Amino acid sequence: MPNRSQIQARAAMMRVRFEAAGGHVVDTPLLQPAGTLLDLYGEDIRARAYVTSDALRGEQMLRPDFTLPVVQMHMSEGAEPARYTYSGEVFRRQEHDPDRANEYIQVGYEVFDREDPAGADAEVFSLFALQLRGLPLRAATGDIGILIAAVAGLKTTDRRKAALMRHLWRPRRFRVLLDRYAGRKAGLEGRDALLDAADPLAIDVPMIGKRRAPEILDRIEALREDRAAPPISDNELAGLETLLNVRETMPFALEQLRDVAVDLPQITPALDRLEARIAALQARGVDVNTLDFEASYGRTSMEYYDGFVFGFYAEGRPDLPPVATGGRYDALTRQLGGGAEIPAIGGVIRPDLMLEIEEAAQ
Repeated sequence: MPNRSQIQARAAMMRVRFEAAGGHVVDTPLLQPAGTLLDLYGEDIRARAYVTSDALRGEQMLRPDFTLPVVQMHMSEGAEPARYTYSGEVFRRQEHDPDRANEYIQVGYEVFDREDPAGADAEVFSLFALQLRGLPLRAATGDIGILIAAVAGLKTTDRRKAALMRHLWRPRRFRVLLDRYAGRKAGLEGRDALLDAADPLAIDVPMIGKRRAPEILDRIEALREDRAAPPISDNELAGLETLLNVRETMPFALEQLRDVAVDLPQITPALDRLEARIAALQARGVDVNTLDFEASYGRTSMEYYDGFVFGFYAEGRPDLPPVATGGRYDALTRQLGGGAEIPAIGGVIRPDLMLEIEEAAQ
C-alpha cells in the first residue's frame, strides 16, 4: 500500500500539471459551515460528513469535498474566465465499509468559463485522461442535463415534475413516482378513502407532530389535484425508459438519443450540446468512438452535477471507488452566486488509488 509521503508527492506532481494547464492554486479551510451544505443536500449529508460545532460559528463540517468552497470563493471574488487547481484532504464517514478510507487526498481542477462550455468539457476530460494515462482504467461519461430536460418538458403538472426532479439522483424512488404518474402503480392503501372524505380531519384522535391542520389540509388538496391529473402518456413514458437505458459509445448514443427526441423533443437542445462536446473532444485527440456514454451515469453519486459527467474506474478492481470523477455544475454557481451564475465544470482525482493500482500491476 502506498504511504502518505508517496501520496503527497504524487498529488504535488499532479497539481503542477494542472497549474501548467492554467490552474490557479487555491486552498480552502478544513472546517466548512454546515448550513450551506445542509441547504444544498439536506440532512443526507450528515450521514457522509463529520460534524462538529462552535460556540461562535455554529455547526461545522470537516471538508467533504473542494468543489463547494471553490465555487463560493469564485462567485464572491473570482475573475472571468478562471481556472483553479488544488490538493488536500477530504473527509467522508464510512459506516458500512471499514476498508474504505475516511480521510484521503484529492487533486482537482475547476473551470469557470461562459464562452465555450463544450470546449471546457473537453478540456477538463482530456486533462484528466492525460493525468491517468497508462493506468488500466475504463472511462465512463454521461449527461444529467438530458434527463433534466426530458423531465422538465413532460406534459404533466408542475408538481409532478418537481417531485421527479427532486428524485433524479434516487433511481428507485424516481421509478416508483414515474410508474405512479403513468397510472401503472396504485396509490397507497387507504389514501382514496382519506381524499374522498368530506372532512378528512373529522377523526377522534389527538393532533400530534409538527404539522398543523392548515398544512395537512393543503397537502390533502395537493394529493386530490394529483389524483385528478391525467397520466403521463405512453409515448412520453416509452421515451423516458428508452433514454434511461441508452448505453453505447458516444456517437452511437447520440444517434439513439436523436431517435428518442421524436417522442421527447424537449431534449433536442441538450443533444445539440452533446454533439458539440463530441466534436470538442475529438479536436483534443480523444477517441470518442471507444468512449462509453451511459444516459443514467452519475444518478446515484453526483447530486450537484447538471450536465456532462465522467468517471474513471479500475475494471479489474470493482472493490475500489472511482479513481477520478467530474462534471458540469452550472446550477450550483446560480445557487451560491446570489443572483449571478457562470457555466462551470471540474473534477477530482485520488492519487492514493492511482498508486495502489500501479503497485498491483508490478
